[in-house]
Amino acid sequence: MAAFFAVILLVIVLIHYYLFKRLVLDTTRPGWARRVGTVIAAGLTLLVPATLIGVRAGHVRWLAWPGYLWIALMFYLLITLLVLEVPRLLVRLTRLRRGRAGDGAEVTPTGDAADLALQPAGAVPAGTSGETPGATGDSPTRDSPTRDSAAATDATGATGAATDTPGGVDRRLVLARGAAIFAGLTAASVTGYGIRTATSAPRIDRVRIPIAKLPRSMDGTRLAVVSDIHLGPLTGIGHAQRITRVINSVDADVVCVVGDLVDGTVAELGRLAEPLRGIESRRGAYFVTGNHEYYSGFEPWIDEVTELGMRPLRNARVEIDGLDLAGVNDLGGDQFGDPADFGRALGDRDRSRPVVLMAHQPLAAKDAAPYGVDLQVSGHTHGGQMAPFNLLVKLQQPVVSGFGRVDGVPVYVTNGAGFWGPPVRVGAPPQVTVVELRVA
Repeated sequence: MAAFFAVILLVIVLIHYYLFKRLVLDTTRPGWARRVGTVIAAGLTLLVPATLIGVRAGHVRWLAWPGYLWIALMFYLLITLLVLEVPRLLVRLTRLRRGRAGDGAEVTPTGDAADLALQPAGAVPAGTSGETPGATGDSPTRDSPTRDSAAATDATGATGAATDTPGGVDRRLVLARGAAIFAGLTAASVTGYGIRTATSAPRIDRVRIPIAKLPRSMDGTRLAVVSDIHLGPLTGIGHAQRITRVINSVDADVVCVVGDLVDGTVAELGRLAEPLRGIESRRGAYFVTGNHEYYSGFEPWIDEVTELGMRPLRNARVEIDGLDLAGVNDLGGDQFGDPADFGRALGDRDRSRPVVLMAHQPLAAKDAAPYGVDLQVSGHTHGGQMAPFNLLVKLQQPVVSGFGRVDGVPVYVTNGAGFWGPPVRVGAPPQVTVVELRVA
């Protein structure tokens, strides 16, 4: 574990050094501006681990907003600047090719230079007095080639490209400042959009899924699937109120809350969860643990969820008018002595009835496959939350958002109704998913 945290810390330091290089060193000359930028860069470097460790531990929750907002800005600054490295590299390669072409070129003497080359060493060209122009104070009738060459070198630099604009401003400095301004505006705009999206009411995502063994009496049954509410230091009581209103607006038969309800203890966040008591459904609301419940004290939260009117399915199932609804503990519960037990939840059931499995992580479908699960509903991924981070999530979870199959098991993954870490969602809006079960 210590090695893992050391790697994370090293990555954080390297990212901030890169940002410091592009946004401070490349855009300023030595002086007070660079010194101020250096101090700010050092402070932001320390802010990230302080936020990730201190806020989660509950010691410095006042850092949550500035810390997580900087993490989002840092992420999009890094993405934008890395994209800008492409034209920067192309310019360098072009200059390098021009430089090599110039080094390999042969110069053919012409005019007076050719005549001089054909005369013996020490000979004086015809029509001259033998005196060096300018040696006696007379003005030369033609500029010296040596002087011309030096002037050309001063004007163009070693690579043949001008480094100064006519006004004397370093062209590289101008380009670096332009890139920094562009990156800053882009990152700020994307982050601002992401904040507005993440803190708005969840959108309703509707999907119809056929199940071959579904009784006709259950045809059209609506499951309201909600995940990753993440009540925490950045959410007020309005967060749960908005989500409850959206759930109730879909007129669901069954509500499935598939984990990551909280990021803190019952003592800290119990009052923020109170609006969930108002969730309405025809056949009940059910809950399974996510990995964050185990970071927050899962046993008190199991009691609290029950008191709020939701029924925890802890490696268990219920029968609802010919449909089995099962739930397993999160895969991460094994580290806390509360593992997922698929055999207990699914092993002795009547397989002539269809079963819908609530499991926080899509990856759980690999363990559920031998039990003939007809549909698994999950969350955990947040849909990637901040694109293009979704590309990395795909490396760990078989389905990031929407419908997919895992070892033959149909799996539907909702984006989640909240956010974790930065209060930012880009490319993955918050959702409450309505799964309508249909007879195949």
